[in-house]
Amino acid sequence: DFSVLERSGEPVLPLSPDTPSFTMATSLRISQPQLQARARLNVAGKKSAARTVGVARPNASAADSLRLSSRANGIARAEKVAAQRATPSSAVRSFSTITAGIFDNISKKAQKTVIITGASSGLGLSGAVECIASGEWHVILAVRDVQKMKKICEEFEFPKTSFTIIELECASLASVRKFVKSFRSTRRTLDVLCCNAAIYLPNQPAPTFTEDGFEESLAVNHLSHFLLCNLMVPDLKKAKDPRCIIVGSITGNTNTVGGGAVKPFADLGDLRGLANGDTMVDGKSYDGAKAYKDSKLANMMTVLQLHERYNESTGISFTSLYPGCIAETALFRQKRTWFRKFFPIFMKYVTGGYVSEEEAGERLFQVISAPEAAESGVYWSWNGGARTVGVYDPKKKVVVGAGGSGGEIFKNKPSMAVRDPVKGKLLWDLSCKAVGIPAEGARSNQLV
Repeated sequence: DFSVLERSGEPVLPLSPDTPSFTMATSLRISQPQLQARARLNVAGKKSAARTVGVARPNASAADSLRLSSRANGIARAEKVAAQRATPSSAVRSFSTITAGIFDNISKKAQKTVIITGASSGLGLSGAVECIASGEWHVILAVRDVQKMKKICEEFEFPKTSFTIIELECASLASVRKFVKSFRSTRRTLDVLCCNAAIYLPNQPAPTFTEDGFEESLAVNHLSHFLLCNLMVPDLKKAKDPRCIIVGSITGNTNTVGGGAVKPFADLGDLRGLANGDTMVDGKSYDGAKAYKDSKLANMMTVLQLHERYNESTGISFTSLYPGCIAETALFRQKRTWFRKFFPIFMKYVTGGYVSEEEAGERLFQVISAPEAAESGVYWSWNGGARTVGVYDPKKKVVVGAGGSGGEIFKNKPSMAVRDPVKGKLLWDLSCKAVGIPAEGARSNQLV
C-alpha cells in the first residue's frame, strides 16, 4: 500500500492514461494501492526483465492482462526476492505480494479442470497461479500437506470456486489410488493431468525408502506419476482436448549441458536394479543426485511410451517439458547455503539457463492450455533447450540458447536414451509390475 511505498523511501508514482496499469484499472476496477505497487515495481525493476509483458494488449482479455502484469512484476522482483525464497514461508509471502489482486475479476464461465501435483511451491504453484488467473481453469491442487495448501490459497486469495485441494502423497502408491477415487468423487471432467511433484536428495549419504519399499526419488518422481497417468487415462479420454504432461529436466537428457557435462549422468543401465528390487534402477550403489536424474529420464521415457500406447486410441496428448532452471526453487533445499545463494547468479549470468518461478509457471501454463502445445509425443523447450551454454545476443540484449528466460516454445529433441524403444518398453513393463497394474496399462476404472 501507499504507506509501505513511502516508508521504503521511494516515490509514489502517479497514474496517467499512459501508464500500462491505467488501462487495466479502468476496465478491471483494481484498487489504486495495488496499481501503485505494480507501477513502482515495473519502474524499479530491470527494464530488460520487465520487457513488454506488463503492457495491457488491446485484444487481451481482462484476466490475461492481469496475469501479464503480475508476470512482469514477478520478473522485475526476481533478484530482490531471491534471498527471501530460501524458506517456504518467505516464498509464499514474496509471491503472494506479487500476485496481490490478480484474482479480483475471475470469469464465472464454465472452467476446464487441471490436476497439478506438487502445487504448493515452485513450478507447481506458479503454474496454478497462471491457470487460476486466466479464469478458464479449475485447478485440482494435489499436495502432500493439505493444511499448508489451504493457508497458501488464503494468502493468495484464490477464489473458492477456482480450486479444490486433494491430498496426494507421492511416496505412497495407496495414496495415489485414494487420490484418484477422491478426484472422481468431484464428478469433474478431467482435461489435463500435470505431473510436477519431485524431490531431489543429492546430499543424502544413504537412501531412504517409501512404505512400498522403493528408493524415495524413484517412487515420488517416477513410479507414483507412472501409476497416476495410467489410472487417469479413462478420465482424460472423456475430455475434448485431453493432455497428460510430465515435467522433465535437462539433467535427464545427456545431450544437454546440464545432463551431459555434469556428473553423475542419467543412466538406467539394463534396469536390473528395478527388476531385482535394488535401490538404484541400474543396480549400482546409491547416489542421490543420480537417483534424481534417473527418475527424470524415466519420466521422459514414460511420456513416449504413453504416446505410443494411448494417443491414437484415446486422443490424449502426452508431452513433457523443460521449463528452464528455476534456481531458487525449494527443490534445492538440501544444498548448502552458499550453493543456494550462488547458483541463481551462476545460472543467470554464466550459463544463461536461469528462469524465474513466474516465467516457468507461464511456460507450464502454455503447455497446459495453448493450441500450439497440443501435439503429442513432444518434449517442449524454450530459448535453445540448454544444449549449449548461453551466448549474449547484443541485438536482443539477452542470453540465448541455454533454455533460460525468453524465447519461443519449440519441439526439442530428447537424448537417445530417452528415445530408446527397447529400454522404454522394458521400463514400462517393470514399472507396471512395480506399481501393480497389467503390462498393457490401466485401461479401466476397476484397477484403482
